[in-house]
Amino acid sequence: MCGRYVQISRVEVVEKRFGVHVPQPELFPHNPNVSASERAPVIASDRPGEVQLFQFGLVPHWAQKPMCLLNARAEGDHNPENTPDYQGAKGILQKPSFRKAIRSQRCLVLADAFIEGPEDRKLSEPYLVYLRKQERPFAFAGIWDEWQNPTTGELVRSFAIITAAANSVTQRIRHHRSPVILPRDAERDWLSLDTDLQDITELLTPYPGDRLNAYPISPAIKNPRTKDVKTLLPIGERLFSEEAYQTKDDLRLEGMRPA
Repeated sequence: MCGRYVQISRVEVVEKRFGVHVPQPELFPHNPNVSASERAPVIASDRPGEVQLFQFGLVPHWAQKPMCLLNARAEGDHNPENTPDYQGAKGILQKPSFRKAIRSQRCLVLADAFIEGPEDRKLSEPYLVYLRKQERPFAFAGIWDEWQNPTTGELVRSFAIITAAANSVTQRIRHHRSPVILPRDAERDWLSLDTDLQDITELLTPYPGDRLNAYPISPAIKNPRTKDVKTLLPIGERLFSEEAYQTKDDLRLEGMRPA
């Protein structure tokens, strides 16, 4: 799964990178540890020209009480063994919680990195996973929904990140899943409701591991209240070597300083 991620790029960087407008920049969050139920920036299919703040953890529109679905499996109930080279059906199209959203309520989830740990140790042994060559911010493939609380009448807009089987980096971390990161040239197709559904499902694949890297970080990140960007500093070696690497106290090379 992908239950924690990093979003610390400045408003002007996000606007330039995605070609969008942030209507209330004073409310734009700076969050080194985005966690369940927190509001986070997305670009949704209903307003593709601006950034909105939705709750992380999807509540389906038909739910009778609050839910918090952080992730949506691209394979749905298929691939129970999480085989990395799975090529079968995208069962997300049939899942009751996601079948409407994947067709008509897609979003870009804006991120600078994500945090993952081994399947058995989870965030007691966390790694920060990032795109090489300082490619940030980037976008996860997301889906969103709107739910009205039957008790209070409050409208809640929320989202989930779509996951696929593990790639070479998350396998190295010993985790069985990886979030779907969209190629930059596919982001607008993902948002467009005119895009053929087959083309949409073809995007639901593990991101190439050779374009990612990771390093261990402090287990303090396990606490969702931990919001110190210094927690994202490496406490060990990166999984794969990179040329011209140099540790920076301000996290410049790691890409985790607000850009």
